[in-house]
Amino acid sequence: MPRSCVPPLASHAPPLGVLLRLYAAGSALTCEPVDQGLLNRGYRLCTTRGRYFLKHHFDPDTADPAAIERRHRATQRLADLGVPVSVPLAHREGRTVAVVGGHAYALHPWIDGRHRHGGQLTRGESARLGALLGAVHACLERVMPPKGRTRPATSPHPVESADPADTFALIDDLLAQVRRHRPADAFDELARHRLLERRALLEQHEDRRPPPGGSVGWVHGDFHPFNVLYKDDTPAAIVDWDRLGVQPRAEEAVRAAAIFFVRPVGALDLPKVRAYARAYRRAADAAPSELAAAVHRVWWERLNDFWMLRWHYERGDTRADCQFPAASALAVWWTREYDAVCDAFVQ
Repeated sequence: MPRSCVPPLASHAPPLGVLLRLYAAGSALTCEPVDQGLLNRGYRLCTTRGRYFLKHHFDPDTADPAAIERRHRATQRLADLGVPVSVPLAHREGRTVAVVGGHAYALHPWIDGRHRHGGQLTRGESARLGALLGAVHACLERVMPPKGRTRPATSPHPVESADPADTFALIDDLLAQVRRHRPADAFDELARHRLLERRALLEQHEDRRPPPGGSVGWVHGDFHPFNVLYKDDTPAAIVDWDRLGVQPRAEEAVRAAAIFFVRPVGALDLPKVRAYARAYRRAADAAPSELAAAVHRVWWERLNDFWMLRWHYERGDTRADCQFPAASALAVWWTREYDAVCDAFVQ
């Protein structure tokens, strides 16, 4: 599960007067925080000139104004190719980012729509989702600089997979934190169970560590249900391009499927995954072998990943706790059903 699926921390009021004058967007009537799926801060803004989405780029990893504007130009080029995106508005100085008080903001037209997870999609709609992501990857190859010449500093390659020795040490540390937590609760009990279970699985499969990542391409970087808006049954906009960068593209397809199509019990809806993956491969011109390698790397990533428990025990941040039961169960189920999962992505 991506970290950007957690709700944001409490936000402060944005400087509406300055921003609305800069954008010539009228006077504010209402301004409501958007609290779903954002690590950055967002607001639903209604003014005398219309309805907007105001984004406060708060995440320090992605808040550089020049980098934001480069991403904005990329989304405009994607929109020109017919990809459904939310293109930001330019203010009176001709830029799409406004810096006020050292903070970066962007204003977008408000898009009416809703988020849909895989349980709400038919197999046909699942295929349409896969085709959409494939089209995004194909169009990014057309509008972005060649991968060999421009590579984001935040995306070094080849990507090393998790070292099980590091994971065993992390598991021991987290188990110690679970034991120290008082008063013990149901979350502690589940965390302890999953940590011991995961350690046993890693001991059984540590010789299956994948090699460094292979072919890379430009990717959205954070493709999940909270970043796709639907109008009726049709995708209306892909939003939040803050993680746009060069990564193994098939891994994004697999990660997205593992988020969209995970059931509450921690199993994937494989018939929908198969429809999604077939459409993705066609649209992105991706070989089955590319998807098979990505399945293996993302499975290994899930097997070694404990970011939700680290947030809970190291930061005291419980915003991702509700995702932990399904996410932790998925790693176990995926290990047991490894061949079936791989078949769903490549056949």
